[in-house]
Amino acid sequence: MSRSWKLVTAVMTALVSSVALVLPANAATWSSSDKWGSWSNGGYTVRNDVWGSGAGPQSIWANSYSNWGVWANHPNTGGVKSYPHSAKYIGKRISALGTLRSSFNVSRPGGGAYATAYDIWADGHAYEIMLWMNQQGAVGPIGSWQASASVGGHTWNVYKGSNGSNQVFSFLRTSGTNSGTVDIKAVMNWIRSRGWIGDATMNEVQFGFEITSSNGGMNFTSNSYSVTSS
Repeated sequence: MSRSWKLVTAVMTALVSSVALVLPANAATWSSSDKWGSWSNGGYTVRNDVWGSGAGPQSIWANSYSNWGVWANHPNTGGVKSYPHSAKYIGKRISALGTLRSSFNVSRPGGGAYATAYDIWADGHAYEIMLWMNQQGAVGPIGSWQASASVGGHTWNVYKGSNGSNQVFSFLRTSGTNSGTVDIKAVMNWIRSRGWIGDATMNEVQFGFEITSSNGGMNFTSNSYSVTSS
């Protein structure tokens, strides 16, 4: 082996060793900095979903569909920048569902502007049902206030409106929580009782963080999340 090749080999060995030293001790099963990065696991899809204009960098990691999180550094400007989430496809009409429930537990920052929220789609993208479990900073729902309701295991302020593409029904919990269980079928039946929707097909139940700003970099974590239906 030539002297120059020995030198190259020694340098490469040193570099590999140094990289090994800085890798996290418990690296996530999957991670991505791609704004459209996605990962399928256990019948769910985890998505980075950086879709808004003026967004900054955001990285997502996941150990499973249930345990995942993001580091996001979005500027203090208006408008939603991203909705990192985990999604479960249902594919049944409301009347055909015996049950549709979900549980969650999150850790979230005390600054920035965002909502921890379910984003539920019905009849393709005709209807969007948002369940805000908590909110931080200058964020608000689409549309106008319609009613107060105690349904699905929580008490909400309910808003109704349109984003120009679909009808949006937003349920804002009257007091924020970082964990809980929601009876989604009961919420859908309440919407039907108002005449706002028919016997729609339930598509994806998504859960995550709708982030408007997180200047300086903030961590959002889903400690656990699941959807059950029958």
